[in-house]
Amino acid sequence: MESIYKETQFLSAGEANAEQEMSLPILVSKLIDIATTHANSLGIGNPSMLDMHAGWVLSRLTVEMDSYPKVNDDYIIATWIESFNRHFSERAFSISSPDGKIYGYARSVWMVMDTIDHTNVGLAHLTLPENMISGFKPPIARQAKHTQIVESCDPSNGVGKLVATSPGFDYRFKYCDLDSYRHVNTVRYVTLLLNRFSLEEFDSSFVKRLELSFLHEAKYGMETRLLRSDSEGGEGALSCFLLQNSADSTPLLFARLLRNKR
Repeated sequence: MESIYKETQFLSAGEANAEQEMSLPILVSKLIDIATTHANSLGIGNPSMLDMHAGWVLSRLTVEMDSYPKVNDDYIIATWIESFNRHFSERAFSISSPDGKIYGYARSVWMVMDTIDHTNVGLAHLTLPENMISGFKPPIARQAKHTQIVESCDPSNGVGKLVATSPGFDYRFKYCDLDSYRHVNTVRYVTLLLNRFSLEEFDSSFVKRLELSFLHEAKYGMETRLLRSDSEGGEGALSCFLLQNSADSTPLLFARLLRNKR
């Protein structure tokens, strides 16, 4: 058993975006896949929890990239456990080329969910093999606290909140948005966010950093509203998103997406 688990992969044309580089949804999917493989190899994966109807779910994800693999490139994804306690586990990742070039890093927070009633089970039932926590912390900032976004500036409720800079976008989740837990798949959230930008915007910029904070589950047929607040800064163009349940305004997802010029 290895504390740092690595896989070498090949970027096919079908996994690339319009700029002929690794698409962000594919990268997020690969991160989840390798985390699953590593957990299974350590005996703490979903198969070991089938009898108790429990499984890992992603609570937070931060991805920060300097560049992305190109079509027909080989690349290496490595993952390791950064911390592990009875409430949650932090897992980190690196994405690099075979010759050692670092494309970027990612950091994630995972919890264990009861797959029947979707409550938090905790990690006390899992035993991590010795020496499986790596001391290496990825050189990226931890995820910032999420901020509420409102559609209009109201002095009575606008203090400490962001104001949407574009009209809200309404979306109803469908069958292909779901995963095996029958809630919305992480990759589908990423796709929803990216589709709010134009082709021209991505031709001139790339996603430098993505932060996802999952607040409540979104499920099949749920009507949602996505609010967006844009700002320009020295680091690039920052877009903050808040996804809400249209029925009662329950927050489902808060995200930050920083784009740098190519």
